[in-house]
Amino acid sequence: MPGENLSRDEARQRAELLSVDGYEVALDLRSAVGEAAEDSRPRTFRSVTTIRFRSAQPGASTFADLLAPAVTAVTLNGEKLDPAAVFDGSRIALDGLAAENVLVVDAQCAYSRTGEGLHRFIDPEDGEVYLYTQYEPADARRVFATFEQPDLKAPFRLEVTAPEGWTVWSNGTGAPDGDGVWRFAETKPISTYITAVVAGPYHYETDLYTRTFDDGTTLEIPLGAMCRKGLARHFDADDIFLVTKQGLDFFHDHFDYPYPFGKYDQAFVPEYNIGAMENPGCVTFREEFVFRGKVTQASYERRANVILHEMAHMWFGDLVTMQWWDDLWLKESFADFMGSFSLVEATRFSNGWVTFANNRKSWAYRADQLPSTHPITADIHDLEAAKLNFDGITYAKGASVLKQLVAYVGREAFLEGARRYFKRHEYGNTRLGDLLSVLAETSGRDMVAWSQSWLQTAGVNSLTPVVTYDAGDRITQLAVVQEAAESHPELRPHRVAVGLYRRSGGELVRYAQAEVDVAGPRTVVDGLTGAERPDLVLVNDEDLTYCKIRFDEGSLATLRAHLGDITDPLARALCWSALWSLTRDALMPARDFIDLVLRFAGRESDIGVLQMLHAWARSALQHYAAPEWREQGGRLLAEGALRELRLAEPGSQHQLTWARFFATAATSAADLQLLRGLLEGTAKIDGLEVDQELRWAFLEPLASHGVADESVIADELARDDTASGKRHQMRCLAARPSAAVKDQAWAQVVESDTLSNALVEATISGFVQAGQRELLAPYASKYFEAIERVWADRSIQIGMDVVKGLFPGLQDDEGTLAATDAWLNGHAGAPPALRRLVLEARDDLARALRGQACDGGAGAGA
Repeated sequence: MPGENLSRDEARQRAELLSVDGYEVALDLRSAVGEAAEDSRPRTFRSVTTIRFRSAQPGASTFADLLAPAVTAVTLNGEKLDPAAVFDGSRIALDGLAAENVLVVDAQCAYSRTGEGLHRFIDPEDGEVYLYTQYEPADARRVFATFEQPDLKAPFRLEVTAPEGWTVWSNGTGAPDGDGVWRFAETKPISTYITAVVAGPYHYETDLYTRTFDDGTTLEIPLGAMCRKGLARHFDADDIFLVTKQGLDFFHDHFDYPYPFGKYDQAFVPEYNIGAMENPGCVTFREEFVFRGKVTQASYERRANVILHEMAHMWFGDLVTMQWWDDLWLKESFADFMGSFSLVEATRFSNGWVTFANNRKSWAYRADQLPSTHPITADIHDLEAAKLNFDGITYAKGASVLKQLVAYVGREAFLEGARRYFKRHEYGNTRLGDLLSVLAETSGRDMVAWSQSWLQTAGVNSLTPVVTYDAGDRITQLAVVQEAAESHPELRPHRVAVGLYRRSGGELVRYAQAEVDVAGPRTVVDGLTGAERPDLVLVNDEDLTYCKIRFDEGSLATLRAHLGDITDPLARALCWSALWSLTRDALMPARDFIDLVLRFAGRESDIGVLQMLHAWARSALQHYAAPEWREQGGRLLAEGALRELRLAEPGSQHQLTWARFFATAATSAADLQLLRGLLEGTAKIDGLEVDQELRWAFLEPLASHGVADESVIADELARDDTASGKRHQMRCLAARPSAAVKDQAWAQVVESDTLSNALVEATISGFVQAGQRELLAPYASKYFEAIERVWADRSIQIGMDVVKGLFPGLQDDEGTLAATDAWLNGHAGAPPALRRLVLEARDDLARALRGQACDGGAGAGA
């Protein structure tokens, strides 16, 4: 039998053969509490699944999917099958199918500690047990027997036997009966990967959404929101419900299709691997969105965006689902775009497009320049490849391209296309052509040509202004030059706005703008001919298209001197993003970018942009600065951060942001003494409240520099003996500058599988410290020796965490590059997903070395 990595061809063959009429799933979760067996066997629960399905070819063979330690019984059409003969650990062989079939599988399935399948979490604060499921792309088979592919949709009936005192939630409404079994209403036809179970003593709050339509009918949607009891005092359900209602209003206004899944629960769950998951009627989120301390408005904006992203999935992804993971973008790109679209138009976060331009698109630009870049409509051969395609291309580039599409076809044509798409394909599965056909209908545009340029080719174009002037300093011609990388030479049609900016009264303001369709290598912007000479030319003003912005020399000189004078926050964010792109491309020395941050970041009004600048400045220092300049650069960053921290308005979110940045930059004895004083209460900065989360942020650099030992970290855990505190403790312990500490952390993550997914992530984060390059050097060879075994032995999520997180990128020299190439050349037969991760890390390292050479050259010429 093939293994657990289902291929696209297998899925296609099975979909041609089968139609699924329904699932009945019964789970007994009483084993979640109480003592575990003394042997090493995993803790399990009973799962009984009944699948009713039809076969287009009576007598044919197929298989069902199940990942379980044991199968007790299998019955097909009343005939008992020998589990030992038909179950190989991942698949159940089904031979001699009838036209109509009933499969019953009784199995012992394992609780998860990796966030895949049915995850079990014990709260260290009160000992309570919490469960939740996470399936995408294919982990429902860890909980019940399935046909695990998105195009075999079916209605689901679920019943759950739970421990006394627990509440259980699923996609449909449910209630316990007299014998303690929770029974849930049958769902609409949905894919297996969006079914869900949440169970435990969760804190739960409710509300109600009401909508009256033009025909007088009223829709009522019961709303629920939950978190662990230990987080209840921090849970701001009112704001969650506010954004939820605003989103439901927005989507009902624009989609003309009432929310189809009854209730709307939102569960904030522990040790969650991703941001959130769009299970219809039972959306799950990482509990870090329940804020334990003071955070900036950027955090609330991010949470609102994720709430709206998942809500958009109720239509794009749940109601209408891609046929196979090739077209994952059909849900993720749309949800990413609609999340920002609705955020700006329906909530208090009206600057959401600034965050999109500065944050989301930077993720896309990075991914699109990796050797693993792919078209938005990807070629996904199997489930492992699907898992890795939840990336910056599928999400952020896809959303960027949809933003460009709205500019191309018009807003109303785009939304009308969506409305027709929902009605035409409700509860069904689609491919690229299904969406293009409705958009062609509503816009009258050639969607095939647009798709070929934007969806079916990879890579990012750069757009550069080339300007000539007459003797009177007026523009005689402004052209936009489009270029592409040699590896992906496609030139695309871009609808762009070109803005002209000049200094006026100490501000840099726009005085002229023209929109133009850029096509081919060179496009003249006739609308700006005759305009007065600008100080700054900004192609892609207003961020209509997806491209790398370049500058002419005059514009670059203006930014070096006056970047902080740009008054428009979106234009300013676009310039920052473009300058970071120049730094990553080794066209601007890292020390120059850091200098810009030190001179102008203190004037940045948008808190999300400021946080991104801090992240970029750290990356510039750690990866792109010449090694001989790092110490000086680090000192400059720490001095600048402390200066801005003291200048920031007391109690403001800018003060909090600079405090966190200062903690990451602190290296000198004086800086570390200040952090220690802030922790101990012997130092104070007016208005800065050092709450528990900020205490941990200050403690990690103290631990990594050897100022705080294990006893200090233990004392802090005693103050915060919670799940969050435990993660912070593990991070701080692994950060300490000791060979023995690093050996222990490495063994916990690589040689053992006892840590949960969240603690693996925390340990890796602490282990990798930019200031400990020499201490980490011995692990470069160990990494290459271990990764193939880790990939084979551990779950794909843990494998991804280890392979990405422990790559020796801080050993940034040609020797590490050669070692990476040697591994790739010597492991041509390694799983493609594993090779992709190593290849991406190699590319990041090579890019860093180019950046260091650029920066070193600037230092030599200074």
